[in-house]
Amino acid sequence: MTKKQIDTLKKNLEENKKSLEETLRRFAKKDDKPEGDWDTIFPKIEGSNMEERADEVEEYSSLLPVEYALEVKLKNINDALTKIKKKKYGICEGCGKEIVHKRLLITPETKNCRNCSK
Repeated sequence: MTKKQIDTLKKNLEENKKSLEETLRRFAKKDDKPEGDWDTIFPKIEGSNMEERADEVEEYSSLLPVEYALEVKLKNINDALTKIKKKKYGICEGCGKEIVHKRLLITPETKNCRNCSK
């Protein structure tokens, strides 16, 4: 890949990272231990009626898998940014071959080529 292509992909990764962090901040707080962890904020339910409390707990429960999925995506983006710094970006973790640029444009945080991700 050319430096220009890598710079474009890096910019996309940084924008995706910023967007994911903004989304997570809407319902979770960052927890530094373990690194990259976010915790969905449990609702303050004191003084509410039972139905409102149940709705709050249900919403909290539904946000937990969303938090996890966003954390995984964010970790993959951070891993890709680290690989760019180490000049190891775009190399398949499965076979060691270069990942096709088109694939990286679609999912810049991907770790594997098409063949190895099957």
